[in-house]
Amino acid sequence: MEKKRIILDTDPGIDDSLAILLALASPEISLEGLSVVHGNSSTQQGTINALSVLELAKAGYIPVYQGCDLPLVQPSLLAPETHGEQGIGYAKLSAPLGQPKVQKGSDYLIEKIMSSPGEITLVAIGPLTNIALAIRQEPRIVENVKEVFIMGGAIRHEGNTTPLAEFNTYVDPHAAQIVFHSGMPITLTPLDVTYQCIFLKDDLNRLLKIDSPITKFIADATHFYMEFHDEYQSIEGCVINDPMTLALTFMPEICDYQELYVDVDLSGGVSMGNTFADFYKMTKKPANMKVALGVRPRDFMELFLERMEKLAKSVS
Repeated sequence: MEKKRIILDTDPGIDDSLAILLALASPEISLEGLSVVHGNSSTQQGTINALSVLELAKAGYIPVYQGCDLPLVQPSLLAPETHGEQGIGYAKLSAPLGQPKVQKGSDYLIEKIMSSPGEITLVAIGPLTNIALAIRQEPRIVENVKEVFIMGGAIRHEGNTTPLAEFNTYVDPHAAQIVFHSGMPITLTPLDVTYQCIFLKDDLNRLLKIDSPITKFIADATHFYMEFHDEYQSIEGCVINDPMTLALTFMPEICDYQELYVDVDLSGGVSMGNTFADFYKMTKKPANMKVALGVRPRDFMELFLERMEKLAKSVS
């Protein structure tokens, strides 16, 4: 089986950290590197988290590149109320032994994609600043990237940051607009499907039957995340957006898709950062991405749990 060569552009982040673990636990994937962007935590803190999570899973050999620490236009917006001051909830990880690479995140994306045309799958699970800058620096990456999976947007679903906007697109809507209109082959995973994938306390209890640093980390991180979802969104459990987006790279059949023209609202006010789709072709514009709109949530969750159990047993 030929493995998918994946770069994870990420803002760790509780569910980002779970996506990193899922990538490491998935034999279908070759995780080539991580580029870190501002978002759930600062770029500096996110870089520390990325290094620490990789080392927790005995994968400190995977390179980490620190990317943009500010949106293109908007003021910075982080999410300590959602992910904790350090970005990983109540979890405590040892300071990483490794260091990020000197090369900037956007430069790494350009070099990797251009040196392996048609081979790199880019999975973007944070604000799209790194990718937008890479496109502006080297437009040819658009035709040389194999595919791009993006966790972002809310199409027919309410927002999770404003009444209309999802966090990743709201934090840097100008970057999202650049990427959406770039011509890259995009699969979008919006809140419409991720908010059906709830990690429940029963799921956590199943993982905790294995005594491992991996299951302890998942428990300590998601405990905070579950408290946030309960207090602010009346959800029992927590939504794990980012692992689901990663899973679509090798298990696309868990979702149903529609080819749509999707754009981002930059007009300001309550609609700022809102993603909207032209279902009835009113704009006469061609589809610019494939959008996941239906999901089989327990199929995904069973995959996630099985992979975490396997990883936990290997790191005990």
